[in-house]
Amino acid sequence: MVTHKGGCHCGRVRFEVIAPAEITVSQCNCSICSKSGYLGLVVPRDRFTLLQGEEWLGTYSFNTGTAKHLFCKNCGIKSFYVPRSHPEGFNVNARCIDSDTVRKMTIEPADGRNWEKRYPSGRATEYPD
Repeated sequence: MVTHKGGCHCGRVRFEVIAPAEITVSQCNCSICSKSGYLGLVVPRDRFTLLQGEEWLGTYSFNTGTAKHLFCKNCGIKSFYVPRSHPEGFNVNARCIDSDTVRKMTIEPADGRNWEKRYPSGRATEYPD
């Protein structure tokens, strides 16, 4: 495990996340992820730290309102959000991680368009490694 740092485009929002140097991220086909080009790395809350910029974060929610899509109110970039699948954790946008700590990134497709079929209980039960 390593500490990855990252943030939004303008630099007002900065975070760090503890994850492997070789990460596996999801490329979801749901409406919001596909439109924004999001590559998601899901982590438990205790492996994520907001370093700065809480006052710059806006929130967008839709559908069930469970997911909290956080974005920088200055530049509009969504560096991370609270996902519906893991509402007690975070989904970090791998495209917002400073690349010097990521040794390898594997992208796996995720079928978010059929979310209810994928997670019939309404959420995932485990975190990916």
